[in-house]
Amino acid sequence: MSDGPAQAMMQVPGQPVCLITGAATGIGAACALRFAREGWAVAIGNFDDGTRPAALATQAACRGEGASTLVFDADVGVDEDCRRAVDEVAAHWGRIDVLINCAGTTRFVPHADLAGIDDMEFERVYRVNLIGMFQMTRAATPWLCAAATAQRSASVINISSLAGLNGTGSSIAYAASKGAVNTLTLSLARSLAPHVRVNAVAPGMVHEGLLQRVLDADNYEGVIARLTEASALKRVSQPSEVADLAWFIAAHAPALTGQVIAMENGLLLNGG
Repeated sequence: MSDGPAQAMMQVPGQPVCLITGAATGIGAACALRFAREGWAVAIGNFDDGTRPAALATQAACRGEGASTLVFDADVGVDEDCRRAVDEVAAHWGRIDVLINCAGTTRFVPHADLAGIDDMEFERVYRVNLIGMFQMTRAATPWLCAAATAQRSASVINISSLAGLNGTGSSIAYAASKGAVNTLTLSLARSLAPHVRVNAVAPGMVHEGLLQRVLDADNYEGVIARLTEASALKRVSQPSEVADLAWFIAAHAPALTGQVIAMENGLLLNGG
């Protein structure tokens, strides 16, 4: 266990700290690199041995930018893991200024296939995508509040999805979990104000994101082509673009809280 925010406040170094779950690949890895380039220390959340090589590659990239880094293991669906991760990060640096909840899971189940998804799949997806997000935020809240007390910016950024706004995505369970994430964001923003700002980013299709890990190459490329054509801007997003928005919210938007920001290349404009 760490010494706690009160004692740590007397030891706070000048470098702010960003804790990112699901940071081995995709959006989480891009967020780690973006904050590293801005001189922040980054805590890189890893799931298990299977994702560790990618997490270590993210760490190496961040260190290449001169950042102080820490890789921590956590299954965010397990409350003990969340608390242990926060304690580890806080003990290492004595502060947590920003939490980015990026860990997520899904499986591809066509929405019309109601028989193809059961209660166990709903519970599995919710355990990571929603409950894990709440548990990480709850564990980090004392440190985030301490950051705010020290007149530093304190922020939680939840990575949601367009699926939570229009009921699309890889499965009904996934879409429902992201809709719940949007509501969780509003509730936490109200509950943690005025000390901590809480916002969500809801990307549409992101290249090299979660969907790439659950579809084979042909099906994945088909989805990319379909959503590129369906969007008003005729493109899909890159992980670095989501990271840029997360950085802006954390560092340059002191009036922004309780917002779910859709960045979906105009899919909603075209009814996508």
